[in-house]
Amino acid sequence: MTDTLPLILLLLAAAVVVVAVFRTLGLPPILGYLLVGAALGPHAAGWVPDTEETRHLAEFGVVFLMFSIGLEFSLARLYSMKRIVFGLGAAQVVVSTLIATLLARLLGIPWLAGLALGGALAMSSTAMLSKLLTERGELDAPHGREVIGVLLFQDIAVVPLLVLIPAFSQPVDVMAEALLLAAIKAAILLALVLFVGQRALSAWFYMVARRKSAELFMLNVLLITLGLAWLTELAGLSLALGAFTAGMLIGETEYRYQVEEDIKPFRDVLLGLFFVAIGMRLDVPQILAQWWLVGALLAALLAFKLAVVGIASRLLGSSPGTALRSGLWLCAGGEFGFVILARAGDVKLLGPEVLQSLLAAMVLSLMLAPLIIHFSERLVFRFVASEWLLRSMQLTQLAAQSLATDKHAILCGYGRTGQHLARFLEAEGISYMALDLDPERVREASVAAEAVSFGDAAKKETLLAAGLSRARVVVVTFADIDAALRVIHRVRELRPDVAVVARARDQDDIEKLYAAGAAEVVPEALESSVMLATHALALSGIPMHKVIKRLREMREHHYALLRGFFHGATDAGAHLADADQPRLHAVTLTPGAWAIGRAVGEIDLAQVGADATAIRRRTQRALKLAPTLQLIEGDVVVLIGTAAAVNAGEERLLRGK
Repeated sequence: MTDTLPLILLLLAAAVVVVAVFRTLGLPPILGYLLVGAALGPHAAGWVPDTEETRHLAEFGVVFLMFSIGLEFSLARLYSMKRIVFGLGAAQVVVSTLIATLLARLLGIPWLAGLALGGALAMSSTAMLSKLLTERGELDAPHGREVIGVLLFQDIAVVPLLVLIPAFSQPVDVMAEALLLAAIKAAILLALVLFVGQRALSAWFYMVARRKSAELFMLNVLLITLGLAWLTELAGLSLALGAFTAGMLIGETEYRYQVEEDIKPFRDVLLGLFFVAIGMRLDVPQILAQWWLVGALLAALLAFKLAVVGIASRLLGSSPGTALRSGLWLCAGGEFGFVILARAGDVKLLGPEVLQSLLAAMVLSLMLAPLIIHFSERLVFRFVASEWLLRSMQLTQLAAQSLATDKHAILCGYGRTGQHLARFLEAEGISYMALDLDPERVREASVAAEAVSFGDAAKKETLLAAGLSRARVVVVTFADIDAALRVIHRVRELRPDVAVVARARDQDDIEKLYAAGAAEVVPEALESSVMLATHALALSGIPMHKVIKRLREMREHHYALLRGFFHGATDAGAHLADADQPRLHAVTLTPGAWAIGRAVGEIDLAQVGADATAIRRRTQRALKLAPTLQLIEGDVVVLIGTAAAVNAGEERLLRGK
């Protein structure tokens, strides 16, 4: 232990520093772990030996990774995406593996080694690509659905590959018998586990959960995961198959999400250790000596996978633009490729020279993947002429749809929140134009004659086609902070005077959205707590008028735009005509506005029958409304009054009339 502790501390210190740097640069932490292993391993500094014990410890990372994939495995999800998963996904993996095997055979590599090599090269990075799709808001785009479908099939395909590769190292006659025996064992094990183990496991988890002990629950998860992995290894199969089966079983129970959160720290740390062990196999001097071979393999890998995915996607009916996007997203290597190569290296299927070049090419492809994806749109428009026409047609249809609207609302996102908001707007006779990236949702809503169109709200041309120049308000209905910030930035760039209302999931996101230029931010946590408190007070016997008063006070305290509203507009009386009803109106002080540089009291809004209820400034969360407050460019002044009064107030603020 005394000899091991310094090595562990060294690995931890190096991993913390390097991964922090990679996170700051926006690069995947996998590359940081690989770099730590390469720098400290036996081929470089030599501080960490590449021993059997290190590899066994790193194997637990693969176990927990396979367990996580089993948790996410869902027959219902597979069925809903069956065309993509078992069509495009199967075609990509099978064709890539077969062609790579044939090419390896032509180069003198045995066909079984070529099969393992093809399986490794067919994999893409599930962790990186799913994260990038989410950040870019493209999960529901046509190419996003194809990428997720292919990744799902790759995750499934890696399980039999990890079982088969150890058998590939045996003589052909022995291998056939071993494969048949392994298939029978796997079928019996899966049948017993799926048909008998599922009910037993659900009942067992129920008994454990009733003890209400987080420690006991976590110990139970570790016992089930490692226990099933050990049993499958005893049966002559792999640890990975047992871990995958354990995850698949727990994934069918109601404890799935709790288990997923509990297991995540173990998975990430041990998986990091696995990639450190992979990095230790990189012989940097040898790689530099054959840099030309590494470069050729890198170019061949990217071009080969791009061609396979693009052609398969096109043959299955996708547009040329979608096929090229899918190919660009999936052309790089992935973490399961490292897992398969490591297993092939352990059983001596691949020689050290081939292994070194392949590992280096896959590491470089992972580093290039974010850059390729960043420029993917430009590449699509550069090489697919029809994409310009399709984009023009979409924008033309969107512009034609929004042409009849004026002083309307633009809804960015048409999920549940967006659809509920649209109902409110329709009830008040306010027109809207909704933008969404889910083609199925857009198609269904369009058939129902709703004002929704396919389009990315973060793109300049889409917002202009949706009538941003005529819109009264823009509402960001999704809670993805990165996507929301992109939309607000684009709206502010095109039309700084329009009010933007945004939704926030976390309290930390509120300041970011205000700083970006949102006129108001609605935090989900606050609204849910307000409604919970309201119902709790009412059911506790508090008179309803006191409950409503408290609700108003809570909201007024948080939302500056609503100050003065509850005591003015809603209590004005139904006998008043709409033109006489008090209303709110947000005015942005654009460059050259008369009120810039003047104090609130100096403007004298009361002269025109209006009043200011709040001032919103980007650099400050809330300003105290005082007569001495001096207005600056970009301030949003919220007016209250009748329609004529707020119009006159806007004229006074902007032109001094």
